[in-house]
Amino acid sequence: MEAPKFVFLSLLLLVASTTRSSAALTRGFYNNVCPNVEQLVRSAVRQKFQQTFVTAPATLRLFFHDCFVRGCDASILIASPNGKAEKDHPDDISLAGDGFDTVIKAKAAVDTVTNCRNKVSCADILALATRDVINLAGGPFYDVELGRRDGRVSTIASVQRHLPHPEFNLDQLNSMFNFNGLSQTDMIALSGAHTIGFSHCNRFSKRIYNFSPRSRIDPTLNLQYAFQLRQMCPIKVDPRIAIDMDPVTPQKFDNQYFKNLQQGKGLFTSDQVLFTDARSKATVNLFASNEAAFQNAFVSAITKLGRVGVKTGNDGEIRIDCTRPN
Repeated sequence: MEAPKFVFLSLLLLVASTTRSSAALTRGFYNNVCPNVEQLVRSAVRQKFQQTFVTAPATLRLFFHDCFVRGCDASILIASPNGKAEKDHPDDISLAGDGFDTVIKAKAAVDTVTNCRNKVSCADILALATRDVINLAGGPFYDVELGRRDGRVSTIASVQRHLPHPEFNLDQLNSMFNFNGLSQTDMIALSGAHTIGFSHCNRFSKRIYNFSPRSRIDPTLNLQYAFQLRQMCPIKVDPRIAIDMDPVTPQKFDNQYFKNLQQGKGLFTSDQVLFTDARSKATVNLFASNEAAFQNAFVSAITKLGRVGVKTGNDGEIRIDCTRPN
């Protein structure tokens, strides 16, 4: 008689382990420990946002880069004395300091309240700060699931081949997002984050100067826009010069990004391909014509993104200092 009971127990444990990670994230996770955590984070983020708009795209990009490498565990924030952490990888080196600073300031604000001190993870603070910058920039307000724990490990090697590149085609984008449990629609909606923020000349100069032996300028690029980009990014210019990703409303979280794609004004190949590839074009057209459809899809996608590889329960830790493991 013991065998069936054992099998049943094993099945229960299996079910519990497979549902644990996202089930453990809940909206009111800190209600009993730090009930005003959202207001504390929002106030600190608003203050930082009022100082510089870069706060918005920098924090949003930080969240994305964190979740795609080792899951949403704030391992991107860990600093290494010998340059061997995630943030030191070439794919992360361009992350703006304002994103890191936003999380540090929000963490400090939370820790000024005695009952909240060292009770809220850096990973959850980053997730909340991301929602707040999106909303402050004119985007949607949405509920954030909480309960993430902070990772203890951050290595430069773990970034390799885990982040999308500007020259990716649709198959490469879909493959990378699918790996993280995100659909093509999620990927297109999250790409809409490029409606705010900036990039650097060296990330797209090939498209405007030496695209191919037959065509110096990428033929999918709007020619007038390409010449504007050449003016802003002359051949021998400092490669770190920043260019707005949305040339129309660069400081507003809206659906303009998708309208730009319709006109051949996607800054990266990985942006423009969403419109030139027939498999994704209809979604771009929908988001361009219907801002509510984009916002709903974005909220759904960023909520799913926030569940990627999370550490919960006894995994990880609550870091006292976001920049180093306890």
